Amino acid sequence: MILLAVLFLCFISSYSASVKGHTTGLSLNNDRLYKLTYSTEVLLDRGKGKLQDSVGYRISSNVDVALLWRNPDGDDDQLIQITMKDVNVENVNQQRGEKSIFKGKSPLKIMGKENLEALQRPMLLHLIHGKVKEFYSYQNEPVAIENIKRGLASLFQTQLSSGTTNEVDISGNCKVTYQAHQGKVIKIKALDSCKIARSGFTTPNQVLGVSSKATSVTTYKIEDSFVIAVLAEETHAFGLNFLQTITGKIVSKQKLELKTTEAGPRLMSGKQAATIIKAVDSKYTAIPIVGQVFQSHCKGCPSILEHWQSTRKYLQPDSLSKAEAVRNFLAFVQHLRTAKKEEILQILKMESKEVLPQLVDAVTSAQTSDSLEAILDFLDFKSDSSIILQERFLYACGFASHPDEELLRALISKFKGSIGSSDIRETVMIIIGTLVRKLCQNEGCKLKAVVEAKKLILGGLEKAEKKEDTRMYLLALKNALLPEGIPSLLKYAEAGEGPISHLATTTLQRYDLPFITDEVKKTLNRIYHQNRKVHEKTVRTTAAAIILNNNPSYMEVKNILLSIGELPQEMNKYMLAIVQDILRFEMPASKIVRRVLKEMVAHNYDRFSRSGSSSAYTGYIERSPHSASTYSLDILYSGSGILRRSNLNIFQYIGKAGLHGSQVVIEAQGLEALIAATPDEGEENLDSYAGMSAILFDVQLRPVTFFNGYSDLMSKMLSASGDPISVVKGLILLIDHSQELQLQSGLKANIEVQGGLAIDISGAMEFSLWYRESKTRVKNRVTVVITTDITVDSSFVKAGLEASTETEAGLEFISTVQFSQYPFLVCMQMDKDEAPFRQFEKKYERLSTGRGYVSQKRKESVLAGCEFPLHQENSEMCKVVFAPQPDSTSSGWF
Repeated sequence: MILLAVLFLCFISSYSASVKGHTTGLSLNNDRLYKLTYSTEVLLDRGKGKLQDSVGYRISSNVDVALLWRNPDGDDDQLIQITMKDVNVENVNQQRGEKSIFKGKSPLKIMGKENLEALQRPMLLHLIHGKVKEFYSYQNEPVAIENIKRGLASLFQTQLSSGTTNEVDISGNCKVTYQAHQGKVIKIKALDSCKIARSGFTTPNQVLGVSSKATSVTTYKIEDSFVIAVLAEETHAFGLNFLQTITGKIVSKQKLELKTTEAGPRLMSGKQAATIIKAVDSKYTAIPIVGQVFQSHCKGCPSILEHWQSTRKYLQPDSLSKAEAVRNFLAFVQHLRTAKKEEILQILKMESKEVLPQLVDAVTSAQTSDSLEAILDFLDFKSDSSIILQERFLYACGFASHPDEELLRALISKFKGSIGSSDIRETVMIIIGTLVRKLCQNEGCKLKAVVEAKKLILGGLEKAEKKEDTRMYLLALKNALLPEGIPSLLKYAEAGEGPISHLATTTLQRYDLPFITDEVKKTLNRIYHQNRKVHEKTVRTTAAAIILNNNPSYMEVKNILLSIGELPQEMNKYMLAIVQDILRFEMPASKIVRRVLKEMVAHNYDRFSRSGSSSAYTGYIERSPHSASTYSLDILYSGSGILRRSNLNIFQYIGKAGLHGSQVVIEAQGLEALIAATPDEGEENLDSYAGMSAILFDVQLRPVTFFNGYSDLMSKMLSASGDPISVVKGLILLIDHSQELQLQSGLKANIEVQGGLAIDISGAMEFSLWYRESKTRVKNRVTVVITTDITVDSSFVKAGLEASTETEAGLEFISTVQFSQYPFLVCMQMDKDEAPFRQFEKKYERLSTGRGYVSQKRKESVLAGCEFPLHQENSEMCKVVFAPQPDSTSSGWF
């Protein structure tokens, strides 16, 4: 009796978790014709979900479904026929009214005869236990039409009990979860698990990347083991991580309803489904249920040469500071991705030298095999007559959003070959280091070219005999950030000469916390405290900064604080400013520093009242709950009042992810003899030198030299014009996201997000013996354009949403020092220019015949300029103020 009760409970439990019926999937009755209505619609918007702000379309039809064959050995083995009839295409947004592109157009005119006939041809679906065994249609049907049929057929794949499994349907091989209730089944498809071959790429850096979320829920209402209604909704939403106004959303819905049943075709007899299919129509062929790729053909579209002829006027040198230059650059990069090598090479060869650098930027940024082959054929690295073009190519490679092994292999080959310019040879190696890091971040560390490049960098550093070669490989390692290179960096940091030692320590500074081990910090402590040899101030302060920024111990912090007061005067002031900046900005080390400062021996007036002009300051450019932009400026002077080093950094953070947006370092040494001053300890024999080094978007660039040596200094002082020297100038493709989506309705969606900028970073150092004054100037000029393009295509009608955001900004830092007396006078200022901020939106619906609807919006505002605080005495945050301008909206035909 107890056993019977247990069995009864198990049966009731199983019943409650499944839908009433005798099969595991849908089951059709013999000799019946099921008449249903079907519709699929798609909407695109900016994520606000308002129908009036959306564009899209609906495809609807009647559907006849009949059972042709059932396996006599099992009810769950069925062959069904599905036929779409009375197809119609219309707007989802009925408010379109007279502006509707479908008004007055029959389905035949909208779709074309071939498409309409193909869509209304019957298809066959072989189901076993409710799952698709095979999908049958006719050969040579348009792929886009077959996909719509696949989308309808996939709705008939379901199971009537709860559970998680993998299914193959139009979306690919996907993980699905079923929740069965009385008379209802809910199917949740994990779209991020779907395995389907689709093109696409994205920017790996999280700050510059795109976040997306996709959901798919299908609800079945079941009666007598067959559907009376199916409602499927699939959404794809995305947003640019660092700019939350850049968003988009695709909503795709399918609806299937049973209207009636009537007498249908008699059941065909036979043992095998294949025999039945041949008897129905021998022209049927099995095709994959998974959606297939199709390309819409552009009729009468311009060639790549015609595109360039309309683009080149915007890329003249004098126009690069304008947003339209970047906008056209991004558009042309997209066109180049479909161009052949010969077409690209033809444009390169015919262009003038004024526009050629911008064309090289675009061709390299396209990142296709054809564009790479074309640019490599065009550039002659054996000659030093086209250094500007070679450098623009290399920097564009370094900023590549999704580099591949082919690009790295090409640069390795160039490095091993003959290169006419030593500067270009150095730049090639530096960019090889960048590509190694980017490929490793994308799980490509074991690629043959990456392994070869690692050996090239580490082996070259180990065997380097000339200072120039050592510097080159250290700069490459500064980009590659190879963990296996840390022992070599420690060796050069501690035992190397001044400039090499400083470069090695600044390279260590770029490694993440897990790599700054206790062993690394032991070496850095020896460098700072000069336990083995005397080091330059720049090396010692960098070593201290690494220790303080990487989980310092109590004793490490205490020893650094105790050293203040025993250092050269300006270094005393600099280290004091660093500690105060850590406390004021609440950096991670602030807690341990506060603990140490409770000891009177470390925290007293004698130590904290040191005078000097060196400084360190960190502040916010912008701050929000999900992101922050920070700037930091630290300036170290020599005891004679001459600039030793200025270091300006800008970082962008999204959560825990960060991007080193820019760093501009100006260094000078060995200038004390000019004013008959005494050099600081350890710097008595330094050659006269001044130069600038820059990091841009996590890429270390090749440093530039203002002068090197006393004679070079004097000649440039006598002939100086005060004009700044450019560190980097060009067009950069910074954000690059491309995604092709197979919607479960059968439609194809594309999401494109691109961000480009025209940038010009320059710097100058002026030195006047007459006025006993030095001045450094760093100027950043940036124009940024971010574009998004979302489309949903059925081959005969297309809906799209285009949006763009653009601004033109400038940031200038000037430091002036008068050293005619001590303490010398210092004036520092960092100003952000007033910047326009523009937003555009364009929505459209277009037939393949050319008729279309378009709606456009434009919004403008002005970001007020401001001056950033650079001293702790003036720490009020620079606030961004928007001055709104009138909006404009237009819509109509095209």
